[in-house]
Amino acid sequence: MVLKKSLLAGAAALLLLSGCGSDEEVTEFNKPALYWYQQIANSISAHNMDKADEYYISLKSEHMQSPLMPTAIMMLAQAHMQNEEYLLAGYYLDEYNKRYADYSTMEYTEFMKLKASFLGIKDVYKDQKLIMDSINKAKIYQLRYPGSEYAPLVNTMLIRLYMAQYLLNENIAALYERTDKPEAAKIYREKNKHSFVEMADITPPEKGIIGEIFD
Repeated sequence: MVLKKSLLAGAAALLLLSGCGSDEEVTEFNKPALYWYQQIANSISAHNMDKADEYYISLKSEHMQSPLMPTAIMMLAQAHMQNEEYLLAGYYLDEYNKRYADYSTMEYTEFMKLKASFLGIKDVYKDQKLIMDSINKAKIYQLRYPGSEYAPLVNTMLIRLYMAQYLLNENIAALYERTDKPEAAKIYREKNKHSFVEMADITPPEKGIIGEIFD
């Protein structure tokens, strides 16, 4: 928690000091780590995430061992999350985990990865695999971090995912019934018999099951 707060505080402080970003092409090279770090912050402040990513590549290639790297990665992960670019947020969280994470920080970064996966579900029909993957990730998180401060949110996400999966199965079953395929409909109804939720438990919120808990 202390490291998480220090990383976010450092990123926030730099963003306040950085001002507006430049629209110049990233053609520079052989610059100090602090220069690239400031350019990343400038680009985020200017809402130019493409440029921020380019500057990160420069920081990484020229100063892999810089102590500024961990904060830069977390800053980019947070910025992409806020920009609803969940795949890129997940990429940077993976980068952080591979290079810097220990058990205490992974409790936070793995939660953020789960949140990114959860919020990345935009259409329950098109994102069926993502729903299943997110359910598996949430269950693994519960096993690894049973006393996590994020446990209530993880539990809520998991329930929402089960609800989405249940409604998806029910809608597919209804479609098969309308097209006179009762055996196919039965398969999906059987899946729901083993669900952790029931139809009576589900009251779809106005903003949709996925993502509402973070509004």
